[in-house]
Amino acid sequence: MSGLTDWLSDTSPISRKNAAEAIFEDLRSAITSGRLAVGTRLPSEAQMAGRYGVSRPIIREALRSLQTLGLTQTRTGSGTYVLTASPNPDLNYGGYSSRDLIEARPFIEGPAAGWAALRRSEQQLAALLAICDEMDRQTDPHQWVLLDSGFHSAIAEASGNAVFAKIVADARDALMQQSELVNLMAGRRVASNIEHRQIVDAIREGSEERAREAMEAHLGEVKQVVTTIIGNDPAQPLQ
Repeated sequence: MSGLTDWLSDTSPISRKNAAEAIFEDLRSAITSGRLAVGTRLPSEAQMAGRYGVSRPIIREALRSLQTLGLTQTRTGSGTYVLTASPNPDLNYGGYSSRDLIEARPFIEGPAAGWAALRRSEQQLAALLAICDEMDRQTDPHQWVLLDSGFHSAIAEASGNAVFAKIVADARDALMQQSELVNLMAGRRVASNIEHRQIVDAIREGSEERAREAMEAHLGEVKQVVTTIIGNDPAQPLQ
């Protein structure tokens, strides 16, 4: 029996709660361990949905992050193939690399949070609090990522600085890909929710220093996870 056939026959129904994370981790483990060898064409979404007992959109979500990690490649009209057993040391999210985001975000989103503490309107503050409330309630990983993206964009808007707002908007797709990968691999949603609250608390109090520091601390945690995922500090030159 081939590795793929053996893996596919080993049905693994899982709980719907955090389903995409569990599927992503199972697939990632099968690839990095060599059980799904380089060059293997993965089963169809329908086959994998049957194997795991979930819907195809959940499978799609896990596959997106495998591709972001560089482990697989989807070929139009052909399918998804295992590309490598090791994560790409320089993750790329469309037009931006992991290093681009790690280096730039503290210099954009830290000051943006600080200015938001001084300039935000009551309406903008209410919107940020509403996003935090929704993120606390959200259990669907993809919906959480959309809210996470909205949170960071809302802070950039509340800064009153059009340059910050435009940069965050331009990088939004890349930030969402990074957020989805980080949360599928590290399960940081609860911790991120707490960190987001700390940022908004500082903005509500009008503390520029605290808001900036809270955002920088949050981005520092993200950097640590990305570094762990790819096995080196993305802010440093590749050896």
